[in-house]
Amino acid sequence: MQTGAITPYIDVAQLVLYAFWIFFFGLVFYLQRESKREGYPLVTGHKGERLEGFPFLPTPKTFILPDGTTKSVPWNEPIEVINARSSAPWDGAPIIPLGNPMLDGIGPASYTQRSTHPEMMPEGEVRIAPLRVATDHWVAAEDPDPRGAPVICCDGVIGGTVVDIWIDRADQMPLWLEASVASDPARRVMFPIALCRVIANSNPFDNAWVSFGSIVSGSRGTAGLPRSASGVSVKLASVTAAQFAIAPPIAMPDIITPREEDRLMAYFASGHLYATPQRSEPLL
Repeated sequence: MQTGAITPYIDVAQLVLYAFWIFFFGLVFYLQRESKREGYPLVTGHKGERLEGFPFLPTPKTFILPDGTTKSVPWNEPIEVINARSSAPWDGAPIIPLGNPMLDGIGPASYTQRSTHPEMMPEGEVRIAPLRVATDHWVAAEDPDPRGAPVICCDGVIGGTVVDIWIDRADQMPLWLEASVASDPARRVMFPIALCRVIANSNPFDNAWVSFGSIVSGSRGTAGLPRSASGVSVKLASVTAAQFAIAPPIAMPDIITPREEDRLMAYFASGHLYATPQRSEPLL
């Protein structure tokens, strides 16, 4: 027999090939199971039905998070009940909202059930905070300061007045604007600055606008003091003034959680479809 042959029909090279096939199958099987730690078991349109698929779900694994809390995955997430009905009796048919889809989290207003704990900096500070808390940050002198400026909604009505800017300390950029509602000054509304235009001229209804996005950090000096908002206004084209007034609130005045961020972003972004009947209906 030739070198390496075990029998006239089996040799070492053949055994190594078979061993590789078995290893590779086991690797793919393991990776496919591990990929099911998020989003599984699947929830279908049939009440109470959950699908695992093949291969079966992995054994739950518990992770220790930086704040000391634990998270076990996979886990049976609670099934959400949406305020809508199916437009047809088969799976995958479009759903028809029964109430206010912007508040009910339907379609473009849907959001992820993220953590209810705020994101933290490595030093222990809350990552996203208003300038009244993050006193070592301020608006760059080259940019218009929207604090004190009116918020003009898509119907041309002033929905409120900006009272503060919320920043991301890690990226040193503004993420949210906080405003007092015009119809109820005691009520505060958070809305994403990414959906706004901060206008730095005297006519808030003019199309000319200046982008706002520079945040400076360091020792607070005279540059950190709020500048006058005279001639500055904020245009929010996604919602009406009435919808602005009923935006979902945050639980704590100086802290926003990832789940609240997702819900607020979904609420205001969905206004591009749901704010008016004309937006949600076909053009022809």
